[in-house]
Amino acid sequence: MKKVILSVAIIATMSLTSFASELNLNVETVEVITVEKIEITFGVRGNCGMCKKTIEKAANAVDGVTSAVWDKEKKKMVVSYDDSKTNELAIHKAVAASGYDTDKVMGNEASYEKLPGCCKYDHEMKMSQSGKEENK
Repeated sequence: MKKVILSVAIIATMSLTSFASELNLNVETVEVITVEKIEITFGVRGNCGMCKKTIEKAANAVDGVTSAVWDKEKKKMVVSYDDSKTNELAIHKAVAASGYDTDKVMGNEASYEKLPGCCKYDHEMKMSQSGKEENK
């Protein structure tokens, strides 16, 4: 009986040793890449809910943008993005291409002309305001 128990113990030990060495052979190295999320705020001219939808859609279409919210009253846009995929100027250009002026880029005139009447904003309108809408 002692021989049977000893044999089982030896076989079990060999199996565990073999299993452990297999685990060590199959271990993969995983590289962790840190992505820098940036949040920016900038002014965008516009008037209404339709403007909001168009402005946010334009910014969110930029590869790397994770969030874009435009405040109609303050004429202010808050955008979060992955800086390894895009940059601030690319986001401004995308919004401007949809017809809306930003702090850094004037809206595309042809796109502006195609906007609905309610979206035809005053090109002198103040942006990035702290309170209620204040037009010049």
